[in-house]
Amino acid sequence: MSGQEVSQSSMRPARVTTLVLLFGAGTVNFLDRASLSIANTSVRADLHLTATQMGWLLSWFSLSYGFAQLPLMELLGRVGSRRSLGAGLFVWSTAQLLTGYVRGFAPFAFLRTLLGLGEAPFYPAAISTIRESFSPSLRGRATAVISSSQNIALAAAPPVLTFIMLRLGWRAMFVVLGALGLIVAFAWLILHHDQSKITRSEVEEPLPRERLAFKVLLQQRAIWGIMLGWGGINYTAWLYMAWLPGYFQGQRHLSVSQSGWLTSVPFLAGALGMHLSGVVADRRSISGVPLTVIHRWNLVVGMLVSAASTLLVTHCHSTIQAAAAISVALFTIHYAGTSGWGYVQAVAPQRFVGEIGALQNFAGFLIASVAPIATGWSLDRFNSFTLALALCSVVTSLGALSYATLAKTDELQVEEHRQLVPSTPR
Repeated sequence: MSGQEVSQSSMRPARVTTLVLLFGAGTVNFLDRASLSIANTSVRADLHLTATQMGWLLSWFSLSYGFAQLPLMELLGRVGSRRSLGAGLFVWSTAQLLTGYVRGFAPFAFLRTLLGLGEAPFYPAAISTIRESFSPSLRGRATAVISSSQNIALAAAPPVLTFIMLRLGWRAMFVVLGALGLIVAFAWLILHHDQSKITRSEVEEPLPRERLAFKVLLQQRAIWGIMLGWGGINYTAWLYMAWLPGYFQGQRHLSVSQSGWLTSVPFLAGALGMHLSGVVADRRSISGVPLTVIHRWNLVVGMLVSAASTLLVTHCHSTIQAAAAISVALFTIHYAGTSGWGYVQAVAPQRFVGEIGALQNFAGFLIASVAPIATGWSLDRFNSFTLALALCSVVTSLGALSYATLAKTDELQVEEHRQLVPSTPR
């Protein structure tokens, strides 16, 4: 057996360990994101909060998460993915654990801000880790495994977290989740091996990094189209993630346990939409259709169908009809969302996808932050979700229009503006 074969064989367990740890971190990440929406009515009753205040608590996370996107590229370059993700896990898990002890709105808002800042490095660090630890032939499957953690967590969160909350209380639910995250953080720092442990025969040498000023990107109409369009996708996704259990309990008068099980159905539909989008894009690409056309078509059609389905929810008379319409809305918005990332990769030079993706996430989460607040305000004012759902339909439709017009391009012209900078040791 050659030295290379021995090395590849010995590294296989390290790869598996890294992937398991990233999957665990992703699962905890999205369980934590969903936790406050599951505990919505219980927290409001215990802390005597209005629906508007709850909307602000839900939005503090997305605001801090969005603003944290811009400095992440430089942070990863300086301290590396291992320490970035490890520190993020500790920050967000500690914030989640301490949430179980809050007694008022202000400290709750502070901890929600820490949660957003802590969770922000997860996706960039995870993708960077895959590039450092896996050979090109394995990266696609590794990325798919990490992405699946989101789908599994969002589908499992309603029944699992509702069960914990009903047995132990909402405070204990936050403590349990925070403790789980800290365990994953320790495991990540102890068990994960960085790029230096991988042989150069399996992973290519790091290239000099290239920097592209954000102001150069913002001078292009297509970038604004992508940013505004992604805001339409995130608005819908975040509204349902934040308020769906509250909708079933408040508007449809379901018990906490009933809403926990029913809420998982639309999120399962969203997971199916994610996977189907990738399959359809791959098959159409093989047949010769340009990726820019495929992804833009998926985006526009998916967002328009989602907007129509969200508007239909306001006219549903039964809970089953409403759940079905919401399932279609989440199926199609995640179908479109998968192509949102595909579209960025199709129109941008590969070396600049990270910076463009950071701008996309920044704008998307800022726009999405309006959704929980607007929903809470309309609930306080009219004791109904009708206005909030109608507004969501409008925002999603405008996002589709942005992709169809402003973002319509075959390739971003940024090559002449790139700036080489030395690679930072990791």
